[in-house]
Amino acid sequence: MESSSSTYRERVADHVVADVARARAEETAGSVRARLAAERPACVEIIAIVGPHGMLAGVVGVGKLFATPEGSPLGEVMDADYPRVHADDDQERAASLALHHEVDALPVIDAKGALLGAMPPQALLQVLRREHVEDLHRFAGITREAARARHAIEDPPLRRARHRLPWLVAGLGASGLATAAMAGFETVIQAHVAVAFFVPALVYLADAIGTQSEAIAVRGLSLSRRGIAHLVSGELRTGVLIGAVLGSAAFVIVMALWRDARLAGAVGTALFCSGAIASSLGIVIPWWLARMKVDPAYGSGPMATVVQDTLTIIVYLAVLRAFRF
Repeated sequence: MESSSSTYRERVADHVVADVARARAEETAGSVRARLAAERPACVEIIAIVGPHGMLAGVVGVGKLFATPEGSPLGEVMDADYPRVHADDDQERAASLALHHEVDALPVIDAKGALLGAMPPQALLQVLRREHVEDLHRFAGITREAARARHAIEDPPLRRARHRLPWLVAGLGASGLATAAMAGFETVIQAHVAVAFFVPALVYLADAIGTQSEAIAVRGLSLSRRGIAHLVSGELRTGVLIGAVLGSAAFVIVMALWRDARLAGAVGTALFCSGAIASSLGIVIPWWLARMKVDPAYGSGPMATVVQDTLTIIVYLAVLRAFRF
């Protein structure tokens, strides 16, 4: 299990720099510049404008501070809506917030809104890198439970096989669906042998689209604050566009080589549909396995491959029937 210390290290509180540049709203830009040159606080990327009891009223970026006329009060140029985080917020949320608003540092406040300090650029960069690598590891089945990850590769062969075989056996059983589907269209294939030529290409492209989606999902989950529904919706739309382009290209190629508009239409339509499906499955299956507390290292690859391959074949054969083959 994860220790409480590892949970603490994921909070913004662990990255707070208390020595941040501070000023009052009535102070002028010139006086603040002179005072900061003498004090040299640890974090000068932002100047926190504080009110009574240390409450954060707004923020002035260091660039704006030096662009403001010497006699202008900072209260007139401060950004009252500048993004801020609480000490108990997740560090990944803070880094994502900084990216979204394109800011170099974030003020950190307590539950009442009083300024505690700032999360400086170095901390934000470290969090982004750590979280991104962590999500890559999670995608590969390497979680924070180091012992579990180590066992996955250091266990004796018999034990490793016992963990991996159930998924592969499940894949073998699921692949029977594709075989059954092919057998159900035996008469179609016998009457039109050319339709069988395109099965490997359709299956390969569906797998390739799904693999791309998995890689993109890792980056999305590590940097985005959007939920799984948003990611799936975006990938579905992307898959439709990719399927449309590849399907159109396949139509032209098949038409040029086979001179059969019906066959070209069937192949293009099947590629269009399977592209949309594969892009969504590339995200949904690893996410679902993680939600079910199943190690993605064992189940993600076999399940995604067999499901995508089976659905691609079923879709292709259904399209052939729709095109009256």
